[in-house]
Amino acid sequence: QVQLVESGGGLVQAGGSLRLSCAAQGFTLDDYDIGWFRHVPNKPREAVSCNSKNGENTYYADSVKGRFTISRDNAKNTVFLQMNNLTPEDPAVYYCTQVGTDGSSWYSLFDYWGQGTQVTVSS
Repeated sequence: QVQLVESGGGLVQAGGSLRLSCAAQGFTLDDYDIGWFRHVPNKPREAVSCNSKNGENTYYADSVKGRFTISRDNAKNTVFLQMNNLTPEDPAVYYCTQVGTDGSSWYSLFDYWGQGTQVTVSS
């Protein structure tokens, strides 16, 4: 069964850091572009960071540039999102997914989302 399982969320103070993990199951991670999205109730789901399978194309939302870093460990079939200097604008449920791009935006290739991992930031 193809799925991605997110973990690593939690409660952190503003200015703190978290490292999210996304374990791929049922497929080989380095065959796909992978992205992190986040969702806040009553707002559209937002692409936070995406990474092409060859590593040549990496996207960061303007709101996270310089603070978040996406990386892969293909041996562990896992993608990470290192989040530093977290702010009160970052709380959300974070999801990972296989992604595609039309050159100007990234989108999920799945028609469903996993359980995600909750990030909460206290001020």
